[in-house]
Amino acid sequence: MRDASRNQVPHATRAGDVLAERYRLVDLLSESGGGRFWRAHDRVLERHVALHVIAADDPRAELLLDAARRSATVLDHRILRVLDAERIGDFCFVVNEWGSGTSLDIMLTSNGPLSPRRGAWLVSEVADSIAVAHAHGVAHGLLSPENVLLDNAGSVRIIGFCVDAALHGLPPGDPHHDVVDLAGLLHATLTGRWAGVSQSAVPRAPEAHGRVLRPRQVRAGVPRGLDDLCDELLNPRGQRAREVRDLGSARGIHRYLAEFVGDTSGLGEAIAAGLPDKQDTVTLPAVPEILAQPHPDDWVPPPEPGTDKAPDESELDREPDEPDGEPGSIAEIPTEAGLPIFDDDNDEVSWLRARNEPAPPPPPFEEPPERPLFAADERKPRYGRLDEGPVVGPADEYWPYDHGWSSSGGLPAVDVLSDTREQVPGRSWLRLAMLVAVGLVLVVAVAIAFNLGRGKTPLGTEPDHGETASGSPSASTEPTAPPTPFTGLVASDFDPQGDGEENGEDAAAAVDGDPATSWTTLTYKQQLGPTGLKRGVGLVVDLGQSRAVRRVELRFVGQPTNASLYLTDDVPGNPEALTPVGKLGAAGTSAGLDLDDAPSGRYLTIWLTSLPPVPGGFKGGLAEVVVSGS
Repeated sequence: MRDASRNQVPHATRAGDVLAERYRLVDLLSESGGGRFWRAHDRVLERHVALHVIAADDPRAELLLDAARRSATVLDHRILRVLDAERIGDFCFVVNEWGSGTSLDIMLTSNGPLSPRRGAWLVSEVADSIAVAHAHGVAHGLLSPENVLLDNAGSVRIIGFCVDAALHGLPPGDPHHDVVDLAGLLHATLTGRWAGVSQSAVPRAPEAHGRVLRPRQVRAGVPRGLDDLCDELLNPRGQRAREVRDLGSARGIHRYLAEFVGDTSGLGEAIAAGLPDKQDTVTLPAVPEILAQPHPDDWVPPPEPGTDKAPDESELDREPDEPDGEPGSIAEIPTEAGLPIFDDDNDEVSWLRARNEPAPPPPPFEEPPERPLFAADERKPRYGRLDEGPVVGPADEYWPYDHGWSSSGGLPAVDVLSDTREQVPGRSWLRLAMLVAVGLVLVVAVAIAFNLGRGKTPLGTEPDHGETASGSPSASTEPTAPPTPFTGLVASDFDPQGDGEENGEDAAAAVDGDPATSWTTLTYKQQLGPTGLKRGVGLVVDLGQSRAVRRVELRFVGQPTNASLYLTDDVPGNPEALTPVGKLGAAGTSAGLDLDDAPSGRYLTIWLTSLPPVPGGFKGGLAEVVVSGS
């Protein structure tokens, strides 16, 4: 501790002031409860530090100094260390290592909850550091999302160790409170809601009957192991642990979460890559200095040679004399409009002025050629109409009796074969093709009739006398036996897109022959399908051996329910990679499907793709499954 009599600024409460002749205050980050949190600059080591300062007579001063001493005994690379603590004059302050990153509360507000594996990794990192501190008998005391930081490189940093609790007037922390806060951090990463005992600005997790709701009740898709861990620590009474494990210490939580996560490569970098973008400081280039040009009205002529006297104002206001040999006034130049052209290299400005001479006129348009209003000669038709008589020119005169009379004295003879009108090209070929096609059809018809008359097939082959017109002899005489329901069925839950468990303890109720018992799914906030959390859930029915299935009857829980059926010889993995043997869509609670081709297999997968709505979400199930075949 330094001597309090050293010279220092008595009221260092503004940016730019210096504490202990070493720490220059830069940015005021927060202010509450009579204390201030600054980003300061260490002038000795030339680095940024975090500085908490309160009044020297504040009741929390002794707690703050004691918390700084206890925090300095813990050495861990994730904990921002205490670098200095002192009471000088009117102030008591603690200096911590500076950390740059995004706190967990901001991550949850900006991006929402993390994935289960990423959230478990982040909390396991915090639990590892807390376990090191507990081994030295030191507790954090206020382990909230605001005190968990993820830097830009993807590393977890813990801030406010012991010091933050002292600034809130709290006594030295209890290790058990840190353990419960670790469960609250895991709950927050999975659901975006805070369930720990420390204070936080993150919204509180919902409660029912005095118990914090499990993460699976707040958000679907949470693995069962993480859900049980949160429930056992946040609701310790009345919860039976499924496994014998040490979850009452930070070290036990770290080991359990590390086993759940497995390989941690790239997890921190992936979370950091999705953080909100930071606003980088933009440095503008220096603006070159532009020398001001004097205004024409302010121009002062230089003194005459041989004298050092400059003209006075009366001489400047006097009109200039006319030049010798050029009588008359100076001609006024009209104002011209122009555009400035800036030169970036020489800082000079030139002007784009209007042309002194008018632009030449455009070339004249070419006159279009004249066209007559009417055609010179009337166009003759190529072919004449039968009802209009022969085609004649405009100057010809037609008289039907100009060709003379026949020798018999009747109407003149007309030579039909002498008609010289031009025929339509290709018409004769079209007629010939039509005649050939008709002839071929007649030949084929005669051949078919001839073969049928000899008792043969239309193609002339011998008929097969082993089959009758109605099919095989056995098919017409022996009726098909009805399918027989299979017995000894074994059902198990099927949840490949979740944690692998979907109320498996109730799966046997779907094949016990009692419709009063049933297997049901979990309650989902969203409907199954491409837009939901999962595409489907269901049951796998083991038939005992490979059998031919001819009919499947289902009795659903609730309505409406849609399902797809898959039949395989091996235990299915991903049903969407298989081809369904049938699909069922029941508006009621019962549905049946006949499989005409009677596919064979041992495992019948009933894949529910749509669940009926229930209060609070969607939930369905199967009350009875009947599989029949031979």
